[in-house]
Amino acid sequence: MQRERGMSNEPDLRRDAPAFHRNVAPIRSILLDLLGGRSGDVLEIGAGTGQHAVAFSSALPDLLWWPSDFGTTKLDSIEAWRIHGGGANLRAPFTLDASASDWRLGRHGLAAELRAIISLNVIHISPWKVSEGLFAGAGKYLAADGLLILYGPFCRDGAHTAASNAAFDADLRRRDPSWGIRDTVDLQTLAVSNGLELRKLEPMPANNFTLVYGRNQSWPGNLTSIPRAGEVSG
Repeated sequence: MQRERGMSNEPDLRRDAPAFHRNVAPIRSILLDLLGGRSGDVLEIGAGTGQHAVAFSSALPDLLWWPSDFGTTKLDSIEAWRIHGGGANLRAPFTLDASASDWRLGRHGLAAELRAIISLNVIHISPWKVSEGLFAGAGKYLAADGLLILYGPFCRDGAHTAASNAAFDADLRRRDPSWGIRDTVDLQTLAVSNGLELRKLEPMPANNFTLVYGRNQSWPGNLTSIPRAGEVSG
């Protein structure tokens, strides 16, 4: 990042993600609809550069925003962005392995029940065990009316939604066979097994989606087909 005039000579650890500038506005709009005016703790998994954490915590000042990431090297950028532009409701970042069986959130100061867990552009660039851990953690930590919010590219019923996504998926799998664009049907299986249900499937720019899961009030239930496009209300 370019250093502003008058700042210290310490190295600027803020990293810039080009995707942030493309997707921050539409994701912020969704989050305002889902979480606006609500209070509680929000855990961001895979906070990356930290830019989204600053933008969303600023837009949702009644929430305590807790950014985390698996890569300890990313925490420097998240913390630098927090210091540069974060408000009092943006907490210091911490390391979290989402695939772990016990996230041990209490030691970081989070509430026992979370208002939301959000993960942006993570599960297609991580092993499947991370997806499993995300849904297991949501089943364990979400409040009764809490939400699991995922953003990124997804397959629908075994098919890609765009040729560009198919090419992207092939490239991901070449780079790491454990990566790849996940199918909403497979995620539905994880949701049901952890007492969750799909509440919203929102098409987003650039062939992405926002998926929103909440607790299944009839849990335990039976696996049903995931709603197709247009069948999930906002």
